[in-house]
Amino acid sequence: MMITVISVSVLLVAFGIFFLIVRHRYQKRLDLATKRAQQSGHMKSVFIDSISRTLRAPLDAISGFSDMLLEEKDERVKELASNISGHAKELSKFVEQLYEMSKFEGITPSFTFIEVNLTELMASYRREAMNFTKPDVTIRVTTDLSPHCRAILDTNLMHQLMMHLLSNAARHVTQGDIYIKYNCERRGLKVAFSYAGMGQAEVVGSDIYTLLQSEDALKYSDMSNRLGIAICKAIVNMLGGEFFMDESANKTILSFWFPCTMKDIYKDL
Repeated sequence: MMITVISVSVLLVAFGIFFLIVRHRYQKRLDLATKRAQQSGHMKSVFIDSISRTLRAPLDAISGFSDMLLEEKDERVKELASNISGHAKELSKFVEQLYEMSKFEGITPSFTFIEVNLTELMASYRREAMNFTKPDVTIRVTTDLSPHCRAILDTNLMHQLMMHLLSNAARHVTQGDIYIKYNCERRGLKVAFSYAGMGQAEVVGSDIYTLLQSEDALKYSDMSNRLGIAICKAIVNMLGGEFFMDESANKTILSFWFPCTMKDIYKDL
């Protein structure tokens, strides 16, 4: 009986050692494959970024010279110049969309969370967005939270999310205010936008991959707007959150929420 117990114990120990060796071996292979995949993804992002920067300059030049030719009196020359300018602008738009997609795909494998002051973060988004809003448009940011409130989030994802939504709003608002309100809700961060204008809420019904699979998707003149909204929804979904957008009476109401650790929410209020 004692020999049987010892034999079983030895077998269990041997099996445990064998399991650890096999696990260690495959973990090393997995780590190596993950590292190679990350390097490959980084190289692809750098490559696409380089292509975007390289193509934009000649495309802008082609478009600019074509616009100059449109001032010629010869109708044939004007027709050809208009055709060239249209194709150059279409290709330039495609390059912009390709760059946006590369940024989105490049951030999907992992998250990098850091602690930030929400008041300062939102103020930085407002300052950046004011550079591309129309002269008669103001961005107003409000909150019920303390100016000392801090949140732990991925600032890369958050920047993409906010800039896409602010860019979309800026394209549709010709005058008046773009309102942004952020708060703590259900142990997470909720940010709500409201503004006059239609922000393409119909895009929210489909995910980004469905949108891109539609025929001639990248030839849509408004694809940058559509792609930006779809990317926002995908980012919020990755974070385990919720994305909402509604349009009525020429007004857009948009909000997103995702789980987020927040500190000093009502400090000194």
